[in-house]
Amino acid sequence: MRKVRVRFAPSPTGPLHIGGVRTALYNYLFARKHGGDMLLRIEDTDSARFVPGAEDYIVEALDWLGITIDEGVGAATEGTHAPYRQSERKAIYRQYVDQLLEAGKAYIAFDTPTELEVKRAEIANFQYDASTRMSMQNSLTLPADEVARKISEGENYVVRIKIEPNQDILVNDLIRGEVSINSSVIDDKVLYKASDELPTYHLANVVDDHLMEITHVIRGEEWLPSAPLHVLLYRYLGWEAEMPAFAHLPLLLKPDGNGKLSKRDGDRLGFPVFPLNWNDPKSGDLSSGYREADYFPEAVVNFLAFLGWNPGTEQEIFSMEELIEAFSLDRVSKSGAKFDFEKGKWFNHQYLQLKSVDEITDLFQHYLIESKDLIEDSDKVRKVVELVRERAHFVHELWDQSYFFFTAPDEYLEADVKKRWKADSPIHMRELSELLERQDDFSAAVTEELVKNWLQEKGYGMGAVMNAFRLSIVGASRGPHMFDIIGLIGKDETLRRLRRAVNVLGAN
Repeated sequence: MRKVRVRFAPSPTGPLHIGGVRTALYNYLFARKHGGDMLLRIEDTDSARFVPGAEDYIVEALDWLGITIDEGVGAATEGTHAPYRQSERKAIYRQYVDQLLEAGKAYIAFDTPTELEVKRAEIANFQYDASTRMSMQNSLTLPADEVARKISEGENYVVRIKIEPNQDILVNDLIRGEVSINSSVIDDKVLYKASDELPTYHLANVVDDHLMEITHVIRGEEWLPSAPLHVLLYRYLGWEAEMPAFAHLPLLLKPDGNGKLSKRDGDRLGFPVFPLNWNDPKSGDLSSGYREADYFPEAVVNFLAFLGWNPGTEQEIFSMEELIEAFSLDRVSKSGAKFDFEKGKWFNHQYLQLKSVDEITDLFQHYLIESKDLIEDSDKVRKVVELVRERAHFVHELWDQSYFFFTAPDEYLEADVKKRWKADSPIHMRELSELLERQDDFSAAVTEELVKNWLQEKGYGMGAVMNAFRLSIVGASRGPHMFDIIGLIGKDETLRRLRRAVNVLGAN
């Protein structure tokens, strides 16, 4: 029984996709559930695709979401298996490349890109494997002294794994069960490139997982076809007994279910596919993130947890601690999960209601100061939040539901004017102004009773008068209880708005 150790190992080739965030989350939940460690390793062996700033973005995104790293890049203490960037581990990988070569489990290949293209043109569905490698430029077909000469003269080469054909390779997947692949369908993958002295993903991740004592590899479904190759590498390197358990997570699908979720889907349908805003250093393009779109990190975590996993109960709102307690890989689906972005908004709405009024008040007050340049009394803002937050999914939407508490309408919604402002509305609003002007106690309960009695005495239709009243105060037919509104904006402002509406709208 080894201590559970999992790793999240993204490549710094751009912003962290929301699918990668879910992979990190599932690793984190599994580790915490079993009292284990979560590692962050940066797989930057593809130097051509490296993007400056991507690593910092990954660390910041995980930190925002509350996915705590125990060891590796971004951890409070780096750990005992450093370094955790693959580009800094060149010497480590080279010894295992040499081990595979000496054991006859790998070979050196000198074929140029042009020569490989010629072969692809000559042979349909060309694959570099047991059926073709003896016709290629490699250490299996060339004399040893020529191989040595080519290397000494600096000729470019790669190291390929030597796959023996017609072997059944078993992969025991914790989500999908036992998967059997015949080795004949696997090509002799490149393990190492002399051009940059770096391994490819396949060798580097196997070596690193072994040396970092990873017990469970939880990664996306797109890596399932590579799992048999990785099993062979563990076997060839003599590590099969310590091989980690594999779990391949289902894909995140487009909202309509047809294909893998992409940034293009988010751009088309208006939702983020990245945790944070991303400024592309090459193109200058800005991609939106969940944080800047005003999502709570807890809501994003809760939303992502349910994309491919369910607890087996009716409960939907889970704290991180509750997710850790409930999470298990045997309840992860084998099939892809549709990305229902409306459900993501629903989760954020739930958290907006669950958070304390004081916390939402503080967030909304910062929004008023930063976005609207309004400095308001916090007690008033608190009361506004209490009145309107059930109507909003996000903190910024509180403004759309409450702007009339802070600013008088400078125009009136035309459709509502046509429907709600009647010929006798100016008379009613003048009389209402006179009634309210005589009232000292302007609390909601008192003014409501006063106005209702007045309407009854006058025999006015409540609907018609109240519709015009709301239009005068708000500028449109929207908002919470009218008497709550005027109780907060106060007597003077209420009278000012009523008189302005009469002057502006008149008999319409």
